Amino acid sequence: MGPIIMLISLACYAAFFASFVYLVGWVGAFDFMPTHVDKGREAPFAVALAWNIGVIALFGVQHSVMARKGFKEAWTKIVPQPLERSFYCLATAIVLGAMFHFWHPIEGSLWSVTNETARMVIWGIFWFGWAFLFLATLMLNHFELFGLQQAWHRMTGRTAAPMTMRTPGFYKFVRHPIQTGVFIAIWATPDMTYSHLLFAVCYTAYIWIGLHYEEKDLVAEFGDQYREYRRNVGKVLPGLGKSA
Repeated sequence: MGPIIMLISLACYAAFFASFVYLVGWVGAFDFMPTHVDKGREAPFAVALAWNIGVIALFGVQHSVMARKGFKEAWTKIVPQPLERSFYCLATAIVLGAMFHFWHPIEGSLWSVTNETARMVIWGIFWFGWAFLFLATLMLNHFELFGLQQAWHRMTGRTAAPMTMRTPGFYKFVRHPIQTGVFIAIWATPDMTYSHLLFAVCYTAYIWIGLHYEEKDLVAEFGDQYREYRRNVGKVLPGLGKSA
C-alpha cells in the first residue's frame, strides 16, 4: 500500500505544480497563454462579474474549509491519512483549473505603464513575489506542505516528528510569507486591467479572511507561543497586522 500511496501523492503534487505554473502565467497575462486574466470567455459585465467572483469564492472556500481540523478529521475517515494533504493539493489544482476555464475578462484598464524601464522594474517585482513564495515553502517544509513527506513516511514506515512551532527565514519578519509572495505578485503589473484588478482585490480579501481562520487554528495548536509571535511579527507585510 505504501508505494501506491507514494505514487498517488506524486501525481497530486504534479497536478498542483502544473496548476501553479499556469497560475503564474495566467496572472502575468502573457500572450502565449491559452487563457489568462485578460483572455477567456466573453460575457456581459454583470455575468462576467458573477462568474469571476464565484470562481474566486470557490477557491477560497476549498482552500480554507479543507484546511480546517474538523474537515480533516472527517475526511481522513474516507481517505488514508497520509494522502489528506495530497488530496488537498489536488482539489486546489482542480479549483484553479475551473478558474482558468470559467474566468470572463472585463474590458477596461485602470493603468498601463508605458515607460520601458518602469515596466521592467514592475515585472521584476512580479517575479520576486513568486520567488519569495517558493522560498517560503522551502524554509518551512516544502515536502510536508504539499503532502509528499506524509506519503514517504508511510512507504518507509517512519513516524513524523511532533509538530513544533518554527519561524525560519522569512517567518521572522512576516507570519505568512507564502501569502506575502502572492500579494506582491498579483499587484505588481504594469497593465492593471479591470479583470486583473478584480482578481487582485478578491484574492486579497480571501487572504485576510482565510488567515483569520488559519490563525485561530494556530493559536489553538501553539497557544501563548503563537500569541507572542503574533504580537511581535506582522501578518503579511512586515510590521503590519500585529495583534494579541
